[in-house]
Amino acid sequence: MSHHGHTGGPLAPPRFDVAVIGAGFGGLAAALTLAEGGARVLLCEALSYPGGCASTFSRRGYRFEAGATLFSGLAPDGLFGRWIQRYAPALEVRFPDPVIALRAPGFTLDLPPRPEDLVAQLCAMPGAPVAGIRSFFAEQQQVAATLWGLFDDPGLLPPFREGALLDHLRRLPRYLPLLRLVGRPLVHALRRHGVADWTPLRATLDASCQISVQCGVDEAEAPFAMAALDYPFRQAGHVRGGIGRLAWALARAVERLGGDVRMAARVRHLARDGEGWALDVRGETVRAERVVANLLPQDLQRLAAVPPGAWPRLDRLAAQVAEGWGAAMLYLGVDSSTFDRREAHHIEIIDDTSAPLIEGNHLFCSISGADEPDRAPPGQRTVTVSTHLSLQGCPPDQRAARVQAVQDRMRDVLQRRAPKLWAGVRVEMPASPRTFQRFTRRHAGLVGGIPRRAGLHHYAGLLPRPVAPGLHLVGDSVFPGQSTLAVAIGGVKVARAVLGDAALQQSLISLPAPRPASDPAPSTGR
Repeated sequence: MSHHGHTGGPLAPPRFDVAVIGAGFGGLAAALTLAEGGARVLLCEALSYPGGCASTFSRRGYRFEAGATLFSGLAPDGLFGRWIQRYAPALEVRFPDPVIALRAPGFTLDLPPRPEDLVAQLCAMPGAPVAGIRSFFAEQQQVAATLWGLFDDPGLLPPFREGALLDHLRRLPRYLPLLRLVGRPLVHALRRHGVADWTPLRATLDASCQISVQCGVDEAEAPFAMAALDYPFRQAGHVRGGIGRLAWALARAVERLGGDVRMAARVRHLARDGEGWALDVRGETVRAERVVANLLPQDLQRLAAVPPGAWPRLDRLAAQVAEGWGAAMLYLGVDSSTFDRREAHHIEIIDDTSAPLIEGNHLFCSISGADEPDRAPPGQRTVTVSTHLSLQGCPPDQRAARVQAVQDRMRDVLQRRAPKLWAGVRVEMPASPRTFQRFTRRHAGLVGGIPRRAGLHHYAGLLPRPVAPGLHLVGDSVFPGQSTLAVAIGGVKVARAVLGDAALQQSLISLPAPRPASDPAPSTGR
């Protein structure tokens, strides 16, 4: 690959305006926004393919989604949709209906792409507290519309675009109702509407919160949770061929804008170099004025070899991330005849609504489409099954047995709650947090970032502040966190902050116009 950094002499190391470490969707979004802004960008990824936790990998003739995940922002007016139109118009996006099929003891629910249809389904259930359901969702939709309005226009979040403060003043009446929710768990709002004890609603919201904000309704920060409940209603779709195709499309777009994109290029060390940074990339020293790290805080601490206390904000983030979750996974090859729906879709399973939705009691399953022949051998489809798992306090010599027990429960739940799917399984490949760590390079195989438990501390991350001079963090451990769309928005926010850096402005140069878009390269094997 070409190197677009200039050098100070024939033997001087390549120099870039910004080096982005990690090509997850936070790093991809940051690199693309920086390249669009005229920065000389280096994007390094330790794996041989982009996407990080939201990638598509190949194994034994199958192409699996790395995580069982719902993707949003894919419609033409969404962040990903706009990038697809600009850089990869050949990508095909489909929008399933229902978005998720929820299966729980005593009830089933097909989550539709329209909130009013979900409300109608809930209200039609036996014993439904209709007035409370309607009033709760009226408040939820008001909160979600307010907060998603910020995500739809990242310029409304710091760093602000011109005119953003005036826009915020106009929106002030919309913000005021949020004040009674800030710092409170979602269950507080459910009690206010008299629906906290109605199992179908409680279980549905618990499942949504566990996936999106990494904790249940008893703990979840109410504004975050209410916004996240809208996820199925916000352009949730499927990229034909796997989300890895979108990741490749964004990486190729960075290249066409003049960026230097390197796969299988692990950064082994990061250190201050005068006013900038020096990176050891596969034995080569590269220098950059600024660095954006799409890493967990623990991984950045290790990379920069910083002692505890040297970067206090990074220490705090690392401690909060450590309270989060790993994932136990089952990657399945299943007979196509098993499924009633031909399109790619998601099934969510709850085994016991009275117990925490973790460690096999709650499964999220992502199923490839029947018309994606490159995803599985003929006559089969891929299924990625995940559940949250905590290994905190578990002695190292007991972790393998703990993971095995959770995976055994996952199999048991699939056999009892989805017997037709389980009967069609032809290939099974389990994965543990340790496996996830090996494949994604994430500390302890942690997923989902910081659980958004109720508290004012979450709002301290609204400003994209560096963790050290010229060093920014992006990903699911910083605001706005968690979902693929949220980490991409975070990448855009940080990139805009970096582009606005006065010192960096002095070194930016004009780069050539992008080459015509072409189909993204297929995901490679692990």
